[in-house]
Amino acid sequence: MVSVRARAALAAGAGARWASRVTGRGAGAMIGGLVAMTIDRSILQQLGQGRRTVVVTGTNGKSTTTRMTAAALATLGPVATNAEGANMDAGLVAALAAAPTASLAALEVDEMHVPHVSDAVTPSVIVLLNLSRDQLDRVGEINHIERTLRAGLARHSAAVVVANCDDVLMTSAAYDHPHVVWVAAGGGWASDSVSCPRSGEVIVREGADWHSTGCDFHRPEPDWWYDDTHIYGPGGLALPMALTLPGTVNRGNATQAVAAAVTLGADPAAAVAAVAAVDEVAGRYRTVPVGPAHTARLLLAKNPAGWQEALSMLDRDAAGVVISVNGQVPDGEDLSWLWDVRFEHFENVPVVAAGERGTDLAVRLGYAGVEHTLVHDTMAAIRSCPPGHVEVLANYTAFLQLNRRLP
Repeated sequence: MVSVRARAALAAGAGARWASRVTGRGAGAMIGGLVAMTIDRSILQQLGQGRRTVVVTGTNGKSTTTRMTAAALATLGPVATNAEGANMDAGLVAALAAAPTASLAALEVDEMHVPHVSDAVTPSVIVLLNLSRDQLDRVGEINHIERTLRAGLARHSAAVVVANCDDVLMTSAAYDHPHVVWVAAGGGWASDSVSCPRSGEVIVREGADWHSTGCDFHRPEPDWWYDDTHIYGPGGLALPMALTLPGTVNRGNATQAVAAAVTLGADPAAAVAAVAAVDEVAGRYRTVPVGPAHTARLLLAKNPAGWQEALSMLDRDAAGVVISVNGQVPDGEDLSWLWDVRFEHFENVPVVAAGERGTDLAVRLGYAGVEHTLVHDTMAAIRSCPPGHVEVLANYTAFLQLNRRLP
C-alpha cells in the first residue's frame, strides 16, 4: 500500500508520461518515473514492497535475460517488468507503477545501480550475468564495478544469487554470499578477466575450469548448465531446450533465467517452454521488410564482448551485412574498442559500413581485410545490398534510430 504522497507522485508521473506520448517526444517511461521520484523519493521502495523480485544485471544480456525471466515467472502469476530496457531508477519506477497488483517482478538493473536498487526493493533473487569493458568514458572500470556489486550483495544475505560461474568477475562478486546457485552460462570473452580480482595474480584456464594462482579462488561446480540440445539442473534434471532466439550466448541467458524462476517456485518444464517462446527483445532479433526488395534482421551490440557474440550470430549466407556504428554519449564517444573486435571472415557476403561513425568502422574493416562499401545512412545501406535478406548489426543509438524508421 503506497502513501498518499506516493499516489500523488504516480498520478503526476502518469500525466508526464501521457504528455510525452501525445507530443511525440517518446514512450514517456523515463519522464514519468523521474517526475514521480522528484515528488516522492521513497517511491521505488514503496512500489517494491510485497513483491518477489528478481534483479538481473551484467554488461551484456540484461534485456534478453530479463525478458526470459519475466516469461518464466509468468507461469506463476502476473509479472511487473521493464520490458523496454529502461534499467535505472526512473525506468524501474515506471515498470512497477505499470503493474501495481503484480506480486512478481523481473527487473533489468544497470550494474552500478544494483546496490541501492536492491536496498529499495529487497530482491528475492539477484542474477549476475557477466562483466566486461563497456563504455569506459561513461561506466567506469570493471574491477570497481565488481567490488561495488560484492559490497551490495553483502547487505542482502537472504537473497539467492544466481551467478555465472564461467565469468571470473561475477563469480568473485558472488563468491562469499551464503546462498548462490551457480550456472555455467558461458564465458566466451575472457580478455577482461586475465587477472584475479581478489589477489591480482594470473587466472589460469584449463578447458571450462579456471583458478587463481594467488589465492583459493576457482570456478565453482555448476548447479545448472546446458548443451546444444538440453538444459540440466539439480537432482538429475534434464530437459530439451530449443530456443527461438539465436546464438549460444542466449542458451546461457535462458539457463540463468530458468534457474532464477525455479528458485522462486516455477515448474522447470514450464519455465523452459516459456523462455523458448521468447522471439524478440525490445526490437532485437526481429525481421522486418525494408522496401520491396529486402528483409532485415536487427541485432544490437554495445561493447567488445557483445559485438563478438553478435557477430557469431550473423547469417554469412545473407544477401548482405550492414554494420552501423554511432558515437553518441550512450554509445561511448571513444570508439577505440572497435580494434578489440574480430571483424575478419566475411569472404562470401557484401558488407556495408554505416552510421554516424561509419568512416571509423570502415577503417577498422579495411585493416581486417574485409571488402566493404561505406553508406552512412543505415536504411540506404540496407537498400544498397543485393535483393534479399540483410543482417543488420548496430550499436545502441544507431539501433534506436533505425527502429524508429522501420515498421
